[in-house]
Amino acid sequence: VQLVESGGGLVQPGGSLRLSCAASGSISSIIAMGWYRQAPGKQRELVERITTGGSTIYADAVKGRFTISRDNAKNTVALQMNSLKPEDTPVYYCTADRFAFYSGSSDYWGQGTQVTVSS
Repeated sequence: VQLVESGGGLVQPGGSLRLSCAASGSISSIIAMGWYRQAPGKQRELVERITTGGSTIYADAVKGRFTISRDNAKNTVALQMNSLKPEDTPVYYCTADRFAFYSGSSDYWGQGTQVTVSS
């Protein structure tokens, strides 16, 4: 499975960005897709995750500001990020899993896209 992210960039605090990810390869094995992020010197953390059935989990830090969506027919997942804060600034990774159960990590990872929130 290959994952390609797009949509990162520079945005001012309070602004919005939309990240997109397209999956290719053995996509029939994918049950869940999601987004992680990692800032320099910090652990990678789950941002949001969605299964084929639409079940989602998300980090408390992004509750009410970020929304994940998935197009099962197109094998894409998007992350709409609103009310961005400077602490939302790390590299964001698209992920895909073969199982609906969240194990704490993911099976497949994209190359990452940088989001910078700064004035």
